[in-house]
Amino acid sequence: MAMTSQSQRAGYPLTWKVPAGVVEREAWVKISQVRTLSTERLGRRIGQMNEPDLSKIVEGLLELIG
Repeated sequence: MAMTSQSQRAGYPLTWKVPAGVVEREAWVKISQVRTLSTERLGRRIGQMNEPDLSKIVEGLLELIG
């Protein structure tokens, strides 16, 4: 899913604010913008989600797709 550091007007389940401390600055996951990437295009790791946070993102996606 796409991530952005730009404040989002849309709320959950379209976007989800990343908790403080996961990445260096404020960020939002754009749940409605699912992407596929080659592992070769990935750069350095910027953070890591814990299980409860990841579950919340998956819940949002399931709500969107019904």
